[in-house]
Amino acid sequence: MESPIESYLRHLHAELSEQRDGTVYTPGGAPSLANPDAFGICLATTDGQVYEVGDTRTEFTLQSLSKVFTYAVALSDLGFDAVDAKVDVEPSGDPFNEISLAAGTGRPDNAMINAGALAVTSLIKGSGGKSAIKRIVRVLSDCAGRELAVSEPVFTAERRHSDRNHALAYLLSSFDIIEDDPTTVLENYLRHCSVQVTCRDLAIMAATLANGGTNPVTDVQALDLAPVERVLSVMMTSGMYDDAGAWLTAVGMPAKSGVGGGTLAVLPGQLGVAVFSPRIDAHGNSVRGSLASQRLSQELELHFVRAARSGRSTIRSSTDITELPSGIRHPDETAATLTEHGHRARVIELSGDLMFAGTEATLREVCALGDEVELVILDLRRVDKVGAVALRMLSTLKHSLAAAGRELLLIGTEGTAAETLADLGPHVRAFGTRSAAVEYAENVLIGRYSPELRVQTPIAAADSPALSALDREDAEAVAALMEPRACDDGEIVRRVGQRFGGVFFIVSGRISTIVPGPTNERVKLTTLSAGMTFGELALGSADRQETTEKADGPVQLQVLTSEAIAQLELDDPRLAVELWKALTRDAYTRVDQYLRETAVRIRD
Repeated sequence: MESPIESYLRHLHAELSEQRDGTVYTPGGAPSLANPDAFGICLATTDGQVYEVGDTRTEFTLQSLSKVFTYAVALSDLGFDAVDAKVDVEPSGDPFNEISLAAGTGRPDNAMINAGALAVTSLIKGSGGKSAIKRIVRVLSDCAGRELAVSEPVFTAERRHSDRNHALAYLLSSFDIIEDDPTTVLENYLRHCSVQVTCRDLAIMAATLANGGTNPVTDVQALDLAPVERVLSVMMTSGMYDDAGAWLTAVGMPAKSGVGGGTLAVLPGQLGVAVFSPRIDAHGNSVRGSLASQRLSQELELHFVRAARSGRSTIRSSTDITELPSGIRHPDETAATLTEHGHRARVIELSGDLMFAGTEATLREVCALGDEVELVILDLRRVDKVGAVALRMLSTLKHSLAAAGRELLLIGTEGTAAETLADLGPHVRAFGTRSAAVEYAENVLIGRYSPELRVQTPIAAADSPALSALDREDAEAVAALMEPRACDDGEIVRRVGQRFGGVFFIVSGRISTIVPGPTNERVKLTTLSAGMTFGELALGSADRQETTEKADGPVQLQVLTSEAIAQLELDDPRLAVELWKALTRDAYTRVDQYLRETAVRIRD
């Protein structure tokens, strides 16, 4: 099933494809080989999930995007103080190629403008038998998760038309900001700007920054954490040059652009965003890249003020209902149906916030479920906050599931996230407890896969599972000793503390078994249906009833009273022994199931 995030990206891509403003950058004045209408959008999460649409595998050059990563390399090599002595961390408010250096010192304002990037490049030296440029390309490759290379034709074209940057390099040299040969520094700078990437590469590089320097796809530690923190801080204030303020308010993520058409943005701890579209505006930013980033930030709630913690802790558990039974004790045939088909209903327990990261993790979990899962139950009782992105994406998920003949269910009490998500529409069922939601799912599966068992027919006492170990004649003899009894809805049949009063066989209807909770509240433990028995477990509890049995609707019973049992022991000791053996066997099965269900109630 397509993720609602993928569906959203497709619609956004189609809508913004109509935008054709801007001009295509021509490297060094040479004719551009880029397709002006190329357009790709890619998101990569910090645990390696990648969503992409459009031209995400088309190569283009990094250009100024490389400045982000060379700055991190220099900081790792020399430390903050040494780099700060050469390059400041203040926003310049100037275009990327402005010749603006601090009066007296010649320090560039930051590492994102060309002057600062040239200074940073001069600080990176060869090491371990590798030249400075090979070291830079190695880091870029580690961040992208594949081997990258310099486009020699682009480098050659840029070098032929680099007078302004050459002038900057010599000006920086005059202030001793650049201490090496300015021409060599310029060539290294132009080479790392000419490294080719795809939109997918760029998203993974952004996600590497979001993940503290570790590539989330390859798990390679490409950059150290402390330099990444500094780089992201400078990107936030200076990455988009003289458009940085507008970007910060509209998008709210550290970002960087390149005149080759690439744009990357980083939501720390959550994801990296990349957009590729060659048409750029007067600031040198991709027109579609800026528009797409604004839309993504607003519609997926990615602005740093709104963004919640990582979605990794959102999913507490994902379990099918064979491991989380409702508490209804079904007859053997019905139980067999649920054992066979219970995997078709899945309970996913969530916690934390459902902003983008939590919503993405939830959608990914649901979309990864096999087609055989027909009912998806989201337990929202531990969810704290629900954003608009969750409502929008879960609404899309609901429709996608419904189109495939599947159903979305919610669990949550008043005041929880389920109440907020009621806006998903009247066709989304919400339940106050997990037991109630699972009971609904069980009934759906029984109706689909054993419809003949859906309608409960009366089950005579002689046919009950408790007496199945007796031969037919003995079972009917025991049934003949029973007394009929009818109960109204809500009637208490047995109460906690009562002495053993016999064995109760349910002919039709349902009985709820209730126990006292930790603070004396009543907790529904299980529901018994036709063919089931109750009352006999009191014999194992000092002859006292440990649960309250309450009619859930009209109920017909057959009661084998304690007096009838005593008389049977006198009149037919053999049959009495066979009866006790059958009841003991059934009770053992019941106790085992009660223990498992109690464990579920505790988890609930």
